Amino acid sequence: VQLVESGGGLVQAGGSLRLSCAASGSTFSINIMGWYRQTPGKQRELVARITTGSGSTTYADSVKGRFTISRDKAKNTMYLQMNSVRPEDTAVYFCKAIVIKVVETEVLSQDYWGQGTQVTVSS
Repeated sequence: VQLVESGGGLVQAGGSLRLSCAASGSTFSINIMGWYRQTPGKQRELVARITTGSGSTTYADSVKGRFTISRDKAKNTMYLQMNSVRPEDTAVYFCKAIVIKVVETEVLSQDYWGQGTQVTVSS
């Protein structure tokens, strides 16, 4: 599985931005996709994730009501619509895909990451 993010850039506080994550390769095997972000000196944190089967979503408290994660199965692309952005949303945003396999009685999980896209929110 290969992931390529796009859509990052500079935006003013209160504005909007949409990130995209294009997946290729064995996309049929992906079980969960998500957006994470990281700032210098801090750990990468979950922003939002979506299960490919049910489409159920999970959001970090800090972005609830402002960000929306979605997925276009036909295009093998995941999106993050970011509205009402704040300076504290400034970070490198990464796309992640999780493939879960059951081999006999063992559950195996493989993570795939994109290269990241910078989002900068000016005040």
